[in-house]
Amino acid sequence: MNPAPRLLTDRDVLATAPLMAVEVMHGALTAHAEGRLHAPPRVRLPLADGDLVVTAGRLAGSVHGCRIYDTVADGDQLTAVWDGGRLTTLVHGRALGPLRTGAIGAVAARALARPDSAVLGVIGTGEQAWAQARCLAAVLPLRSVLVHGRTPAAREAFVARTSRELGLAATAVADARAAAEPCDVLVVATSSTTPVLDGAWVRPGTHVNAVGPKGPGRSELPRTLFERAAPVVTDAPEQAHDQPGGLVVAPERLLGLGAVLTGRAAGRTASGQLSVFCSLGLAGTEVLLARAVAAASPSSPRSPE
Repeated sequence: MNPAPRLLTDRDVLATAPLMAVEVMHGALTAHAEGRLHAPPRVRLPLADGDLVVTAGRLAGSVHGCRIYDTVADGDQLTAVWDGGRLTTLVHGRALGPLRTGAIGAVAARALARPDSAVLGVIGTGEQAWAQARCLAAVLPLRSVLVHGRTPAAREAFVARTSRELGLAATAVADARAAAEPCDVLVVATSSTTPVLDGAWVRPGTHVNAVGPKGPGRSELPRTLFERAAPVVTDAPEQAHDQPGGLVVAPERLLGLGAVLTGRAAGRTASGQLSVFCSLGLAGTEVLLARAVAAASPSSPRSPE
């Protein structure tokens, strides 16, 4: 009888070194571009007040798995990993998704931002914004962070955490413009369904990370920003066609991040370019990250027999 799978929780995920997560995501995106990671668009089952969502991926060989969650509330998710025909790992909680997205954002910034990027602007103060900042600090020579959120308390808490855990000088700013205008890299990670900034505030040479669309034709980024940007990159170009109602940017304008990483597509070619990365959540990446977290957490308990 096969041993029970290892059960991981948010505690195990949050103990993962950001740089390790970044490198795992770099490998996953490269594998996808080379045809070694098979990742079909997500599947949605309509519910009374949301969707049940399933994503799945298979790495060439014997590793495959899936992630299951619902959109009724921003709560628990379950990720399962099979290796060699055996269920080896289960990850239960809500931390794996933000870490995966933050690590992919860091891969994008490392490939697309100017290598001397020192000032990070962050619009948003939730889990996704923090995961982006944490992973970006592992790959860029950041010196300072400008933070804007909806409430002064949230801004100050984010600033304190940035100083305490990342060792970076951080400042809370009262409006989005003050976070966007001076920065080299801008993270926009909010729950807004309408633009939270003016595209004209973002200066040439900036790289922007966005966490994805919020619904049919709804985005926290303005259309004018996409009109100014080149290149516009995503982790899952095929999934752009699967977004309900489409995106505010035409899918045909989107380059694949994996294609940029493997040299199949050009990323930034001049320091004055404004680049945008729009994360859509490449399926299968959370499976490979869960596998890596398990490998780094040898003392995690087994699930009940």
